[in-house]
Amino acid sequence: MGRPAEPGRPAEPGRPAELGSPTGPIRPAEPGSPAEPGSTLPAACATSWHDARALARRLGRAAPLAAHRLPLERALGHVLAEAVVALTDLPSFDTSAMDGWAVAGPGPWAVRMGEGLLAGRGEGEPLLDGQAVRIATGARIPAEATAVIRSEHARFDEVKGLLHATRAVVPGQDIRPRGQECRSGDQLLPVGTVVTPPVLGLAAAAGYDALVAVPLPRVDVFVLGDELLTAGLPQGGRIRDALGPMLGPWLRSLGAEVSAPQRLGDDAEALRRALTTSDADLVLTTGGTAAGPVDHVHPVLAEIGAELLVDGVSVRPGHPMLLARLADGGPYVVGLPGNPLAAVAGLMTLAEPLLRGIAGRPAQDSYHPPVREEVRGHPLDTRLIPVVHRADSVMPLHYSGPAMLRGIAAADGLAVVPPGGVRSGAEVEILDLPWTSAEPWTEGCFT
Repeated sequence: MGRPAEPGRPAEPGRPAELGSPTGPIRPAEPGSPAEPGSTLPAACATSWHDARALARRLGRAAPLAAHRLPLERALGHVLAEAVVALTDLPSFDTSAMDGWAVAGPGPWAVRMGEGLLAGRGEGEPLLDGQAVRIATGARIPAEATAVIRSEHARFDEVKGLLHATRAVVPGQDIRPRGQECRSGDQLLPVGTVVTPPVLGLAAAAGYDALVAVPLPRVDVFVLGDELLTAGLPQGGRIRDALGPMLGPWLRSLGAEVSAPQRLGDDAEALRRALTTSDADLVLTTGGTAAGPVDHVHPVLAEIGAELLVDGVSVRPGHPMLLARLADGGPYVVGLPGNPLAAVAGLMTLAEPLLRGIAGRPAQDSYHPPVREEVRGHPLDTRLIPVVHRADSVMPLHYSGPAMLRGIAAADGLAVVPPGGVRSGAEVEILDLPWTSAEPWTEGCFT
């Protein structure tokens, strides 16, 4: 792994000092605080949810950012490592905003016959005062033209060869002047901008063929458990693997490059080989993080000398999640519980902020809308509850047990419910899911 800083690489985007030095030593663990690298936390000394998430964010931000030049067609989803600066005025010459007539001076105007002025052609002959010429949208405005009259606002007298306007003509109307959108040298997009389809369009319009961006974080997914089926109905005490199909697309929506899931079963040696040969930035394991007879994640991490940074989080579902760092600059490891919604909790608590930092993306904004009805809390731990937005509030969804996906499948966020719960109308912190719905969710059988 190890992303070496390249000579002359830009400053890290949007990385204010937070929680002390991101590369400094982590304090020895206190109850409810992150562990010191290399230490092992007792099972009863789980990290608080907010501390675990903050530590993952800090570690991600501390990762050195490399930069590489990507052609536009490969830059989607990356984060800019260099600002996009206008290479020319936009538009680079005066252009017509409409199909119609370019005119000079007051009317009526004598029409200059011919095919007119088309987009992509060179500069036409200057117009004399009182002249008009047909012009297409995007065509270059001829010298001395004072306005463009839309086709529907003009009447051409073919007998007399005169053009008449059917409404008042204002100088400069429907002309896009040179530099209207930007001037050469203007900053169009800052460092840290996520490359979206409109960003690609703007960069192309500004004359760019490639962008300097942060490489996508690389993620390996190791699916553990002999009980998992990859096809067909659950049978014979075995169940379908819900996490293998879900994690890849979810991680890609967070801006990661994800390899195909590796299904390792309950084989400790296979897990050891997979961890020690991975060259990813982050490894996600599913299941095996508790203390059962075939839960091999902790023993294997100890065997290969990994730094255990978080061992259990005070959150429901998802308590037995973990965060580790392999020795010798190897990848981070996020161990997700095997239950599907518990795994989602681990993904959003540890993997999401870590990946955002490695990718150079800003942290997710925190916001606190009111909750529409009371949400019961755990006496001691944070709860993560699927919710759906309804106008200015959020509605908690049913089917929020650790093994259930029915609630999160209908959700657009997770409510961070503090110990003890929240009353109806009280504000609650929301974690947005990395996608949005094109249609409003109906309450149906989910609420």
